[in-house]
Amino acid sequence: PTHTMAAHGGHATLRAHATPPPRYPHPMPSPNPKARHRRRHDDHQHARSLTWSCYRRQPFLNSNTTRQWLIEAIDRARERHDFHLWAFVVMPEHIHLLIYPQPTQPKVTTILTTIKQSVSQRARLELRNTNRTTPHSMIDTRPDGRQVTRFWQRGGGYDRNLWSPKHIWDTIDYIHNNPVRRDLCQRPTDWPWSSATAHANGTSTPLAIDRESIPPRP
Repeated sequence: PTHTMAAHGGHATLRAHATPPPRYPHPMPSPNPKARHRRRHDDHQHARSLTWSCYRRQPFLNSNTTRQWLIEAIDRARERHDFHLWAFVVMPEHIHLLIYPQPTQPKVTTILTTIKQSVSQRARLELRNTNRTTPHSMIDTRPDGRQVTRFWQRGGGYDRNLWSPKHIWDTIDYIHNNPVRRDLCQRPTDWPWSSATAHANGTSTPLAIDRESIPPRP
């Protein structure tokens, strides 16, 4: 059976990002496709579309509790690493994130580590505080035989560099339409765990976006 964390609590309104937004650069030519492979290209002039999943794509994000952990982890990572948040959606078993790293801290790997470790630590702490055994669905046996608790799937997930306003807005629309495509809601703004409503009317619930730095829709 699939195990999820117990749901409790509601939504939280988090503050807007305080760093003045930079001017987004003009569209840049595509990098040489032969040189892209699977490496990360930490170019601060590119937006980054990031996707990663729960361990074995299980719905660990199917409760308000774990979703709120992730929202708070993203906001803390933004404060620590000074990236701009352009769009996001929290799905039951994965997350889509569109960010604009700043020149001083462009490395996406560091940002992802901060977010993922925070949620994993809170999951383990919740199990310990409630005297619950680790669900079998979260146990991963490593090649050396040691068992570890995993909230997230191994690896860095999907990472795409974006440099043109069209690609950026296509990605924003794709992110916001995820719950509609999954029949979780009828309209993107009906899903409370995304930035669709923030884009539509400027709300900061559940998490404010840095809309001033997003390039105009073409």
